[in-house]
Amino acid sequence: MTKEKIAILTDTCCDVPKEYVEKYHMYVLPLKIIYHDQEYIDGVNITAREIYDRLDQEIPKSSLPDGETIIRLFDQIKQDGYDKVIAVTLSSGLSGTYNMVSLIAREYEGLDISVLDTKNIAIGAGFHAIQAGRYIEQGFDFKTVCEKLSLEIKDSRVFFVVKTLEYLQKGGRIGLVASLFGNALNLKPIISCNDEGIYYTVSKVRGRSQSIHKTMDLALKFAAGHKKYDVAIVHGDGLQDAEHVKEILLPKLSGREALIEGQISPVLGVHTGPGLIGIGIHFIEE
Repeated sequence: MTKEKIAILTDTCCDVPKEYVEKYHMYVLPLKIIYHDQEYIDGVNITAREIYDRLDQEIPKSSLPDGETIIRLFDQIKQDGYDKVIAVTLSSGLSGTYNMVSLIAREYEGLDISVLDTKNIAIGAGFHAIQAGRYIEQGFDFKTVCEKLSLEIKDSRVFFVVKTLEYLQKGGRIGLVASLFGNALNLKPIISCNDEGIYYTVSKVRGRSQSIHKTMDLALKFAAGHKKYDVAIVHGDGLQDAEHVKEILLPKLSGREALIEGQISPVLGVHTGPGLIGIGIHFIEE
């Protein structure tokens, strides 16, 4: 068993559920949500429901954490007796959070900090923070945990579909999906992150119902051939569709370990709008 005191830091775009944050004593770095007249802290003083309710009036912007916030969090981690930190962030291809945390980590004294670029978003990224908690709980040392996580980047995928690409486009997060925007044929892209951590279209299907079923098919295909995996079924103001997915999908995923479900974080809702359905799969090493 390692005697090292290893802390886990993650950001709110990794969307790690509260139960896992508490179980593994994670520190959470919030992004910011900005309206014309007020700034909010993601998940602290604004909810996803409030975001959706106000979209008709204003689509807010998001912002990465500022340097002072990151330093304060590192100070707290050090004050709490840790000497090493594994920081798990959303994709550097979608946000400057990874670069900002890395820059400050290099200059920060008193902590050995490793920053993981998950090349992923939402629970697809958050699964790596949860896995870090498992490894630390199992007694792996800091170097080994960092090495294992870096080798497992491709072991986590999230597939999602949105009702409209409007919010991704307005937020500047459209990536390689831009060519489909405004398509008159009602084609719905199923989106994931590529190897560079940028959104791309995995498949495109006509209509809402078919796109959700195609998303399930892609998740099942990704899980195929693996004995153990975590599963996530998440939504953005789409509980009824998420329950439908759960009812169909779970009986087909016999290797499921953890199940994560629920509403996505407010900052993710800013960029995807109401109606998102996402399915995440994360392989667990035997």
